[in-house]
Amino acid sequence: MDDDGHYRDNRSDFIRGAKDIAKVAKKQVGKKMGRGVDKMADEYTRRSYKRFEEEDDDDDYAGVPGGEDGGGGYYRNDSRANDDDAHSDSTEGHDEDDEIYEGEYQGIPRGDSGKADVAAAQAQHLRDLSAYEGERRKDQEELAQQYESILQECGHGKFQWTLYFVLGLALMADGVEIFVVGFVLPSAEKDMCLSEPNKGMLGLIVYLGMMVGAFVWGGLADRIGRRQTLLISLSINSVFAFFSSFVQGYSSFLFCRLASGVGIGGSIPIVFSYYSEFLAQEKRGEHLSWLCMFWMIGGIYASAMAWAIIPHYGWSFQMGSAYQFHSWRVFVLVCAFPSVAAISALTTMPESPRFYLENGKHDEAWMILKQVHDTNMRAKGYPERVFSVTTIKTVKQMDELVNLGDGAAWHQKWRIKLTSLFHQVWSNFQTVFSPEYRRTTYMMMAVWFSMSFSYYGLTVWFPDMIKYIQKQEYASRTKVFVKEKVEHVTFNFTLENQVHRQGEYFNDKFMNLRMRSMVFEDSLFEECYFEDITSSNTFFKNCTFIATLFYNTDLFKYRLVNSRLINSTFLHNKEGCLLSDVSDENNAYMVYFVSFLGTLAVLPGNIVSALLMDKIGRLRMLAGSSVISCVSCFFLSFGNSESAMIALLCLFGGISIASWNALDVLTVELYPSDKRTTAFGFLNALCKLAAVLGISIFTSFVGITKAVPILFASGALAAGSFVALKLPETRGQVLQ
Repeated sequence: MDDDGHYRDNRSDFIRGAKDIAKVAKKQVGKKMGRGVDKMADEYTRRSYKRFEEEDDDDDYAGVPGGEDGGGGYYRNDSRANDDDAHSDSTEGHDEDDEIYEGEYQGIPRGDSGKADVAAAQAQHLRDLSAYEGERRKDQEELAQQYESILQECGHGKFQWTLYFVLGLALMADGVEIFVVGFVLPSAEKDMCLSEPNKGMLGLIVYLGMMVGAFVWGGLADRIGRRQTLLISLSINSVFAFFSSFVQGYSSFLFCRLASGVGIGGSIPIVFSYYSEFLAQEKRGEHLSWLCMFWMIGGIYASAMAWAIIPHYGWSFQMGSAYQFHSWRVFVLVCAFPSVAAISALTTMPESPRFYLENGKHDEAWMILKQVHDTNMRAKGYPERVFSVTTIKTVKQMDELVNLGDGAAWHQKWRIKLTSLFHQVWSNFQTVFSPEYRRTTYMMMAVWFSMSFSYYGLTVWFPDMIKYIQKQEYASRTKVFVKEKVEHVTFNFTLENQVHRQGEYFNDKFMNLRMRSMVFEDSLFEECYFEDITSSNTFFKNCTFIATLFYNTDLFKYRLVNSRLINSTFLHNKEGCLLSDVSDENNAYMVYFVSFLGTLAVLPGNIVSALLMDKIGRLRMLAGSSVISCVSCFFLSFGNSESAMIALLCLFGGISIASWNALDVLTVELYPSDKRTTAFGFLNALCKLAAVLGISIFTSFVGITKAVPILFASGALAAGSFVALKLPETRGQVLQ
């Protein structure tokens, strides 16, 4: 029928028009406001489809008697059911008793009016989104002012200090994670036969994992809550840190440390955002700076545990040659304790009330704020004081529009939920680069990158330079023996740092000894006996062995360079890794001691920054500390001894920590609550990327030149301090 065909054509036109409106709205409104566009567009399309379905039902039931109210038609006006020429109320207008809401479907557009209706609907849709964003922004501003007043009434006391120590454990776990791999590498390389590239990858994999974790957990914390996300991330960290203590192969250990880094990556962005939402304006900068001290405590804990555990090689067991559990694995296990303790303590703490209010959960937020108030008042001796707040402003919410249905399978429901969550997190991340925050975000990216590039690059470069200086000093003490003749002598002591040229050894026994940095050149060994030898960096070059027996040694043929074997035998060679060099116990202690001093040196900077953060402001603290750190970089050229490099390491760490504290506080305060952990997580992920670049570049110049690392570090710090001065000051402002 013509009318029916006309109806179907126009319905198809309208559906296409609805889709066009959705697409245009996403593009145009997304550029202007960058929030809620997908939801509103989907809402419009869904309602349009729904009304077409209702219109189909109207046509189907138009001539069927016994409809609603026992009458002859489906429509409220029964004349529609009995008159083929009549039109529906929705197409013809409406009666006085009918009410058509703004934005409702008004009927099927006819051929020539379809484009005009689409344009009108598009304009209306833009106005609706603009109004929604305006209402939401107004709600957030009112909430920020009221929330600050509520925190003032709750006071600062027992509850905040309890949360301080709980979140401090999570931050401590992050500090421990940074040091674990560096401390275990000298021992782990013997168990896992690590080459130099493998050791380098193991050192960087933690930063790569933390980079991914910071971005993922930061985005999720703005959608599912700070506490819940932090619990999940710490659980992943502790589980894989535990597994990494027992796995034997390099690949499995690398994967476990990567997953452990992904877990702990959420610690910094969530912890600072979480704690800031319980702090009033006058306490925020100071107490967030005090919280930074737990990162230092984590470094001290890792250094002390490494010092106490790793050198004790007796703390180990093995089952054949397939499974070994040495002391360094005990250290890895102990380093998981702060994360486990943080999980246990965090289960007793509530979610951030600010997060609940941003998501329209008034009652839950009110109960938590009352708990904060009552806990602090009881601790101060005023239990009779009553929480006077009865109503708190909540932010206008948008319907999620996810209809799972009763018949959907569980995996379909989870897929839909996860897909929806992913789109929400990604949409929230995109708003960080909306016009309102774009300039701030780009400037913060520059500051975070420059700080991380120079700080992490230098803090890894310092220990490598100390090792290089130690090697140079060690090489200067090498003893050289030429044309010596030794007969019928038993060597059962350590041979170290010697060069023997053109020697002759007849019927000598080398038993139960360790050879370290030994070189024999153009020498003759006749009827000699080597038993139970452990060697490192030891080589025999152009030597001749006649009737010599090697029993239970690691002197494999690759250590015999251009040498001849005449009637000589190897029996029961030692299994395990053959390393070019192994640090002795004294050097291991030195590494732990240097890390301990470098971490402890940030204590004065932490105290100063905490006391002055709310007095001189975030920008002055950040820029001033960066400039002083930049100047201190030029003193590196005078670091020609081990003690001088250690002193410079402590100086740089103590000065630069104030910049980090100010940067953490500034990041928290520059972004609103619904974007705070998303922005912080992204910037912290960029920080870890810069750390990887800095470490890779700076360490490549060890033993070559100091000028390049000095210029790179000072230039990055100078650029960062200049950009930092262009940022807005947040001291004295309420938390957005």
